[in-house]
Amino acid sequence: MANPSPTRNPTEVQMSQLVLPCHTNHRGELSTGQLLKWIDTAACLSAERHAGCPCVTASMDDIYFEHTISVGQVVNIKAKVNRAFNSSMEVGIQVSYEDLCSGKHCSICKAYATFVAQDSEKMVKLKPLAPQTEEEKIEHSIAAERRRMRLVHKDTLKDLLTQLETRDGSAAVPAEKTRVESVELVLPPHANHQGNTFGGQIMAWMENVATIAASRLCHAHPTLRAIEMFHFRGPSQVGDRLVLKAIVNNAFKNSMEVGVCAEAYGQEMSVSRRHINSAFMTFVVLDQEGQPRNLPMVAPEPGDGERRYREASARKKIRLDRKYVVSCKQTEVPLSVPWDQSNKVYLSYNNVSALKTLIAKANWALAREKEKVRMYTLEEDKFLSFRIEMSVRITASRAFSLLSDLRRRHEWDRHYASAELVQQVDDDDMIYHVVSQTLSHENKPQDFVILASRRKPCSKGDPYVVAFRSVTLPTHPASTSFTRGETLCSGFCIWPESEETSKVAYYNQATPGYLNYVTTNVAGLSSNFCATFEACEKFLLKNKEDLIVRLQDL
Repeated sequence: MANPSPTRNPTEVQMSQLVLPCHTNHRGELSTGQLLKWIDTAACLSAERHAGCPCVTASMDDIYFEHTISVGQVVNIKAKVNRAFNSSMEVGIQVSYEDLCSGKHCSICKAYATFVAQDSEKMVKLKPLAPQTEEEKIEHSIAAERRRMRLVHKDTLKDLLTQLETRDGSAAVPAEKTRVESVELVLPPHANHQGNTFGGQIMAWMENVATIAASRLCHAHPTLRAIEMFHFRGPSQVGDRLVLKAIVNNAFKNSMEVGVCAEAYGQEMSVSRRHINSAFMTFVVLDQEGQPRNLPMVAPEPGDGERRYREASARKKIRLDRKYVVSCKQTEVPLSVPWDQSNKVYLSYNNVSALKTLIAKANWALAREKEKVRMYTLEEDKFLSFRIEMSVRITASRAFSLLSDLRRRHEWDRHYASAELVQQVDDDDMIYHVVSQTLSHENKPQDFVILASRRKPCSKGDPYVVAFRSVTLPTHPASTSFTRGETLCSGFCIWPESEETSKVAYYNQATPGYLNYVTTNVAGLSSNFCATFEACEKFLLKNKEDLIVRLQDL
């Protein structure tokens, strides 16, 4: 057997499964439940490789299934740990299929799962993971931001529910007609070596009852398109009875959301049941051309049914925001995205993750060096990016506090005339209206509406990050007095070098209107960048003592 590549992640697990008739549905396509079992198994094996002990599935992020897989094709799954936290870790999973006759390969989905290490004898503290390749460094850095997004998911849903209106459902199918309840006995083949039920097995059972509920609404065979982010609330063991309940929560023009609940009890006569998991699955019904059919409306049951109905509408809005802002490539995201309550978490995520992706790139080239200031460039796809860095005698936390407040940027950056804080989103995200000194081609000053997202280190070795990107606010439309400018991805990254010294780096992915200014500095025809960054150093050194005094007075 050949030796593995030296750059291969030691936690990487590869699984290849030939799709047989026993794995498929009535259409000869791979059952999504079976695919979920394979995904969970591969991810769990990867997690256990890193942890060195048994692991259980804690949560799974949204999964969007791009294609179906037929009998005779091969499913290829690759799973590896992106980042380890204290006792949990994020595992990234890539799924593709291979047609053995034509040699065609096609992506099916990409997923992120969180696993928790378990040891009956002691508390498990996971060792940190050292990423090697550029891709691994990007995933490792952004994993902390994805973790943050998971933690605020429920709050996002609650905020959006207050804004929704109820639709008229007088000519709709009663949701009660779609209700399904089924019970499964957990046997040894359904569990791991600790006797805990495989998360993938529970997901497969949930997908089964959800499909039945969806079929009862549309009187056809539905196709699962997406699974909502969900969390396992507790384990189940061999010998448990799992009660699975499903109902169509809401139907839209050509898709429907089915809610599924899994509860466990240990004895046949047991009254109390343990809530194991709740999941929300989106189904469509395809016509002969493979296009989604129109679906009947649903009339919710009074009480909890109406709540589920409204929550399904909110989740649909959140899914669209999340898929559009988070899942698409950076080149597919418009410069200014409208800001509202439903997408604020995902725009913040996109803002920070875009900067972290830029930071982790490997092909930066030194373009200029003037005394302590170094300027690097990165030419990639449609973008020219630059990075300016220098070491400053200031602690990283103090530099972070000073540079994350755009209201003070005019004190060192001559391009800034003013910056007004127009919305304090939370402790880490602010929206500013910035007016620039620079005149546009229309001979008018430029203005920007900028989202500033600041992040402290998640663990030792992480930098402080301040990310900027343009957004659109209804309260601050474009004005005839200014030329509205836009920034796609820029910000600061601050690494502690010692107790008193930090490396401060500024990154910018240049937009077309900014390119001439960038290239002039790169070519050495101007020293504006270096002069601005030297002014930044003076600002930090001048104000670090004032900051100490203010903090002591709090």
